[in-house]
Parts: sequence; structure tokens; C-alpha cells
Amino acid sequence: MVGRIDRARTAVGRATVMPVLLRGAIGFAFLAAMLVAWPVSLVVSRAVVLLAIVACYPAFAPRSRGVTVAALAVVGGWILDTTWYDARVALWRVLAVATLLYAGHSLAALAAVLPYDAIVNPDVVTSWLVRAGAVILGSAVLTVVALGLTAGLAGGAFVLATLVGLAAAVAVTLLLARLLRRP
Repeated sequence: MVGRIDRARTAVGRATVMPVLLRGAIGFAFLAAMLVAWPVSLVVSRAVVLLAIVACYPAFAPRSRGVTVAALAVVGGWILDTTWYDARVALWRVLAVATLLYAGHSLAALAAVLPYDAIVNPDVVTSWLVRAGAVILGSAVLTVVALGLTAGLAGGAFVLATLVGLAAAVAVTLLLARLLRRP
């Protein structure tokens, strides 16, 4: 236990600005995603402390499974809010949750390869954020376009399009799994 405390003290003493800012952004992104996704009645209760701990853990350990746990907690909160609490699905909430989850995950991937005491050129982080922003913007535009198209695809055509999309997703997953196993 004493060794861990000494290592933590050394890490805090050697930490540089950019990795600390990245880790803060990870915590902020996952916490904001939790607050948007979870039911309001739980967010304003004492349960918010547990949600904040789960959301901020990836900021302290970006290489751990904490990122996955935080993302699953956000998705679980969304499912709980839209099914059990019967909240209305609003486009702004869908886009906000997706944006914050992607931002948190992407920043955690960057922070996972940066030591806490690394001296990082701001251009590295800026280019990373620009690429992530392009992905977020493209995804948001495609989501809005797809939702606009669903108005015209009612009934059997919508079910057919959904099944074709699921089949394509499964086929791509199987293809990638096979390619990874090739010698």
C-alpha cells in the first residue's frame, strides 16, 4: 500500500499539462454523457455520485476497462430512461450522447498512449480533435439524413431496410474476424 501511495505521489509530481487536460476532458465527456442519458430523477438524486465515479474513472485509468464500463453505463442509462421511464427520444439527446461517447472514447485512446509525464506538442492534440470532430459531424449529418429518409420508409420497406442493414453489419463483422485470424 505504501508503494502505491509513493508511486501516485511521484506521478502527480511529474505530470505535465497536456496529459492532465486530456484526462480531464475524458472525465468531462463521460460525465456529460451520463447526465444527458440517465433519467433526470436519478441525476438529481444521490445516485449522481455513483454515476460521477463511473464516469470519471476512465480519466484516471484510460488503458483500463473503465472506458468500456463507462460507455456501457451511459447506454444502460439511455435504455433505462427510454424504456422504463418512458422518456421521449429527442434528436438532440441522441446526438449529444453519441457525440460525448465518441469524444470520451477517442480522448481515452489518445490518453492511453501518452504517459502522464509526456511533453506533447499542442498540434498533436489539435489534429486528433479535428479528426474526431470530422467523424462526429459526419455521423450527425448521416443520422439526420437517415431519420429524414425513415419518414418515407414506413411499414414493410422500413423492416426490409433494417434487416438488410443488420445483415451487412454481421457480414462485415464476420469478414473482419476472418481477416484477423488469417496467418
